[in-house]
Amino acid sequence: MAVARAATRARARATPRRDARARRATTTAATRDGDAPTTSRRVATLRNEGAYATLEKVAAIERRDATARVLRLEIGQPGFETPARVRDAATRAIEGGETRYAAPSGAPRLREAIAAYVTRTRGVTYDADDVVVGPGAKPGLFLPTLAVCDAGDEVVYPDPGFPTYAAMCACAGATPRPVPLRSDGASFDMAALEASVNERTKMIVINSPGNPTGGVMPREDVATVARLAKKFNCWVMSDEIYSRLIYHDDEAAGENDEKIFSICALDGMKERTILVDGFSKTYCMTGWRLGWVACPKHLAEKIKLLTVHSVGCVAAFTQIAGVEALTGPQDSVKAMRDEYRVRRDFVVDALNDIPGISCPVPQGAFYAFPSFDFPDVTAQELADYLLEDARVALLPGTDFGAAGERHLRLSYVGELSDLREAMARIKASLAKRFPDFV
Repeated sequence: MAVARAATRARARATPRRDARARRATTTAATRDGDAPTTSRRVATLRNEGAYATLEKVAAIERRDATARVLRLEIGQPGFETPARVRDAATRAIEGGETRYAAPSGAPRLREAIAAYVTRTRGVTYDADDVVVGPGAKPGLFLPTLAVCDAGDEVVYPDPGFPTYAAMCACAGATPRPVPLRSDGASFDMAALEASVNERTKMIVINSPGNPTGGVMPREDVATVARLAKKFNCWVMSDEIYSRLIYHDDEAAGENDEKIFSICALDGMKERTILVDGFSKTYCMTGWRLGWVACPKHLAEKIKLLTVHSVGCVAAFTQIAGVEALTGPQDSVKAMRDEYRVRRDFVVDALNDIPGISCPVPQGAFYAFPSFDFPDVTAQELADYLLEDARVALLPGTDFGAAGERHLRLSYVGELSDLREAMARIKASLAKRFPDFV
């Protein structure tokens, strides 16, 4: 009997070890390197962002052929320089010794400037304690998700949508609930959204204007999101990185181009909205890595702690440049948007002139998201073909989710002359590959 009990205890002690070995054994080969320890489940599904993967493909072509001229329509890199006044402010800051650690949540001057900017543009009062500054807007997506989501919580987000939405769910242990967009890419399929939000939903992500479609959500759809968030007591993360890039259809609508419609302005929504924005798109500061999140103070405190233990702080001189961007003249923003509108109109008309291609008119951002009818080809295959044959870099819609199949994403930030050549190359290349459509 004693032997039996000892054997039982031995089996009990061995079981957790066997279970652990079994779990490790199920780790995919992609996470193993010979006999090295395995990586976690939370990174097993992470993928590179499509634009960066395409950058590597372009680099490979240029290494093979030094004479190759690839036209770059793949990345959301503004086609203008950072305004001179912003660059000069950073230079003066560096020369003045602003090169030491800064406050983890952001320099007081910058947080005050952001709070005043959000108050002015959204019509909702924020103060500096509601703001956390980060190295780009991506921490404003990732860190709040870590701060509010636990394993089993569900996060609803657009499909197709910015790839980081799926990645931040994976890293937080949350359950992703991608919801398809309607055919013009402007908003969710609202019936699908209503069916997806439930008692387990912890956060709904909206992105307007949106990447990859350039769609702008109708106000009634934003109001529906607010109603669902209040009904199920969940957060709304409003990704507003393209908020200053909306193409108004009439002059009256554009008289005050700083006014931004945000879900935080709706009744009862400021206290449940995580507003994410930054400097990359509006002020052409992609490489400066400067963004922010505005949210209720109790959440801002948690995000601050995550900032402390992850990135530490943002460079002090970069933050001084951010103050200048927000508080100085805004004429460069309007000039840039007006030029993007010209480029948008050309690209959309040129795409719709290609047999087999259909492209809705995006109302914001700087992306076109055409669909194609060509047989026996996936979005990835078509994007790869156009890169190799036409030397035009663009992205497959599936880089933004499964619902992006049969679509391509083009960024029209480049010079109009380059866009003209790119459209001509694409048209000729598709005519060669799919002659029955000509």
